Amino acid sequence: MDLATILERYGDNTVLAIGGLMIGGLFGFCAQRSRFCLRAAVIEFWHRTFGEKLSIWLFAFSAAVVCVQVLLLTHNLDISTARQIAMRGSLSGALIGGMVFGAGMIMTRGCASRLLVLSANGNLRALLSGLIFAVSAQASLSGALSPLRTTVSEWWTVDGGATRDLLAITGVGPWGGLIAGLIWLAAALYFSWKSPQRSVWRWLGGIGVGCAVALGWWFNYQVSKQSFEPIVVQSLTFSGPSAEWLMRILASPSPRIGFEFGLLPGVFAGSFLGAWLGHDLKLEGFKDGYSMTRYIAGAILMGFGSMLAGGCAVGAGMTGGSIFALTAWLTLLGMWGGAGLTDYLMDRAASPVNAPNTTPVQTKAT
Repeated sequence: MDLATILERYGDNTVLAIGGLMIGGLFGFCAQRSRFCLRAAVIEFWHRTFGEKLSIWLFAFSAAVVCVQVLLLTHNLDISTARQIAMRGSLSGALIGGMVFGAGMIMTRGCASRLLVLSANGNLRALLSGLIFAVSAQASLSGALSPLRTTVSEWWTVDGGATRDLLAITGVGPWGGLIAGLIWLAAALYFSWKSPQRSVWRWLGGIGVGCAVALGWWFNYQVSKQSFEPIVVQSLTFSGPSAEWLMRILASPSPRIGFEFGLLPGVFAGSFLGAWLGHDLKLEGFKDGYSMTRYIAGAILMGFGSMLAGGCAVGAGMTGGSIFALTAWLTLLGMWGGAGLTDYLMDRAASPVNAPNTTPVQTKAT
């Protein structure tokens, strides 16, 4: 049965939701087993340790870039209508939003996708932070924080089209993007081989995370070609779907289902399966009042920063980065910079006098 027949029988929205569920499951399982985490990678980078966590992120990012560029070169994907390229964007929002998100990511010890993965493993800190992240994202989209987001976004804007496409700006095209992806893949292999904690399964898990991003692009594009209705060509992101699921619970009527509807449950289920198979299921909570305050503040910053930047560490960083959207790369730059500065100020440079209740610095998202 071909895709056109499936769409005619079950409807576009149902097929998109099932696709989101399955691709989300792949992402969740691979992210859980590989311990994929941008925060951990950033900390290793700024601490100049260049170990396993940085290599796993590079495996995921390079896999996404390579697979997406191959899809473009073989004409199995067209991203000209993707919002990261086609729509008017905000350079100020991307850079500042990325910095704010990066700061919040350090405070919550995990980005938005990592919080969802950890929630499925029994981490109540991540669950509470994820809920607050969703509330903050919705408030930034159309609530109390929306005016501030709009103001910052309008400081410095860029038109959609070629002016938002780094491959078009530089003139290197998909072949240049493919070469760049292969270089990052080589860097991932180099850092992982130097690490004393080499794990081929974690390497494969990181590559699986990147492939899930590329698969999301391919699936949505294929549906858009066969559908008689306008279908958004997109891939994985967590800020928008988190806000959408919050409104499904709190408001009526609910938004119609689609790819994003199935994505979050899929990631949760995939992560739970990975934790169950790996014996990683464990109920965890807060240790003290300071840590709880830190997580809540960080989740608020992440929610606002993601909506200001146009996506989270996966949505803007990997999904947008894999198609070389200018704003996505500015967001990534902001995330790495904001996270590194926050880690220095809050953890590495914190003294016992100034922060008596802080816990020891950890490079693993908990």
